[in-house]
Amino acid sequence: QVGLVESGGGSVQAGGSLRLSCAASGATYSSHFMGWFRQAPGKEREGVAAIYTGGGTTSYADSVEGRFTISQNNAKNTVYLQMHSVQPEDTAMYYCAAGRYSDRWDGRPLAQYNYNFWGRGTQVTVSS
Repeated sequence: QVGLVESGGGSVQAGGSLRLSCAASGATYSSHFMGWFRQAPGKEREGVAAIYTGGGTTSYADSVEGRFTISQNNAKNTVYLQMHSVQPEDTAMYYCAAGRYSDRWDGRPLAQYNYNFWGRGTQVTVSS
């Protein structure tokens, strides 16, 4: 069992920055990859960024490429999402998730169905 707790959400003006944190507890060593997802009103949940915990390889949605950075601190069992140049379109509930490879692994670390554990989310609101 993996417990995930997000923090760092809040309100920020367009063009500003925000850093989200995801503190993991439990069987974190068993998580092969960690991801950040978001869901805005009227939209489906979207994979934002993911990181392979073993090697640090990252993946990003096109919508955040170059603006957001996912990183990890394994010693602290924490994953971060550094958000720069945020825009109103980034307003959403942001969720942290953890997953493991399985026989059904399809090489899509931004697909929510590949994740087993989820945090409750933290709200990010970007004002113009």
